[in-house]
Amino acid sequence: MKNNKNRFKLWYDKYINKIIPSYGVLSLIFCFVLNSTIYTGTQIILDGVKRYDFTSDFDRKVPFVKEWIFVYLICFLFWAVNYILITREGRKEWFRFATADMMSRMICCIFFILLPTTNIRPEVTGNDFASIITRFVYAADRPTNLFPSIHCLVSWFCFIGIRRSQKIPLWYKIFSCIFALMVCASTQFTKQHYIIDVFAGIILAEVCFFITRHTNIYAHVQNIFEKINRYVFGESTKG
Repeated sequence: MKNNKNRFKLWYDKYINKIIPSYGVLSLIFCFVLNSTIYTGTQIILDGVKRYDFTSDFDRKVPFVKEWIFVYLICFLFWAVNYILITREGRKEWFRFATADMMSRMICCIFFILLPTTNIRPEVTGNDFASIITRFVYAADRPTNLFPSIHCLVSWFCFIGIRRSQKIPLWYKIFSCIFALMVCASTQFTKQHYIIDVFAGIILAEVCFFITRHTNIYAHVQNIFEKINRYVFGESTKG
């Protein structure tokens, strides 16, 4: 068993470690699993419950622009790239970030359960590509779990996770900030969220990140994943 773990560690170091450091890969996967579990799980659990519509006058005045659906979807690639970049910031910085990310999802879960929300989407007509994609998104993603906006939350995390980095070039930090704001705008133009969802997502990301940067709460999460890493890789992973 030990030899198998050592061989796996050697294989990982050779092919993957330069992209995603071994100390961060399992917690990175867990962040994705936790996000998916909370988002989908609460939709299943709360199916049929009464939901609140927080549409404001501002939301009604924002025009529906279906072409923004491409930004709304491209952000998934943006998330993947930036989260991987953040794993490479070092063990401590990554676990501070990962802990903030996990904390934010748990808080989202509480809001999704205690304050279930919904909105009324516009009817999408036309057979152009943007219309087809928008109808697909509407069909696949029910108008629930809106507050806070996970789209805005994760996109803002992608920016704040690298904004203090000494490894990431300034141009990419600026791009990440601008693109994160574009994602927030896309949630409005595609009528996927209210404006209040946007602010809630950004504020939640900032608060959780502030907590993990100014406390040692991240150390508990780091210890758990280091124990798992020792089992998976056969030794403590350095970073």
